[in-house]
Amino acid sequence: MFVITADQVDSRNDRDRAGEMIAELVAAYGPAFTLPPDQTSGDEIQLLLPDAGTALAAVLALHRAGHWSIGLGIGEVRTPLPETTRQASGGAFVAARAAVTRAKKAEARFSLEVDPAAGRTAGRTAGRSAPLLDADGVEALITNLLLLRQRRSQEGWAAIDLLASGMSQVEIAAELGISPAAVSQRIRIALWRVDQSAQPALVRLLENLEHATTETDPAA
Repeated sequence: MFVITADQVDSRNDRDRAGEMIAELVAAYGPAFTLPPDQTSGDEIQLLLPDAGTALAAVLALHRAGHWSIGLGIGEVRTPLPETTRQASGGAFVAARAAVTRAKKAEARFSLEVDPAAGRTAGRTAGRSAPLLDADGVEALITNLLLLRQRRSQEGWAAIDLLASGMSQVEIAAELGISPAAVSQRIRIALWRVDQSAQPALVRLLENLEHATTETDPAA
């Protein structure tokens, strides 16, 4: 399972953004959450997700919003599940808590941790196969993608958002009042194709890490 704990940056000097961020995530990924996203303590939000694809998408959305330190935890979650995310527990929640603490000092304000019961590097426990890449390696690759997106201009985001909605570059040009050549340049400078090609690979690495971390010991 995947748990995201996100803590609002400099909340003492800003309004509480947790409610609107939760609403944005629910609008985008609502059915994918294992339990409804929760505002836990003060300006912190917590998400419980069963799949790597939505976990990565939620990380990207939180990072793009620009107001969050983001911790991604991978591991077991105690069952039966309670009614709310804030009542849930397990190694994935412990990992997410440790991750968000580290994220506050990280360059991209993102960190990844696995269930501490499984070890910092999954695969050290008997019965678990070693992952293709350990938690530190996967964290580094996700951080690179976040930093790439962080440097993207508002003009680049405008073109990419319209492209993602299904519009052609000619239609985007008409919408933005620029030439198709200018649209193409914005998309190229924004490294949209690099972004899109990286995400499926990162999802596979997260899936592999999650499998190695939560795999049941056949001797148990």
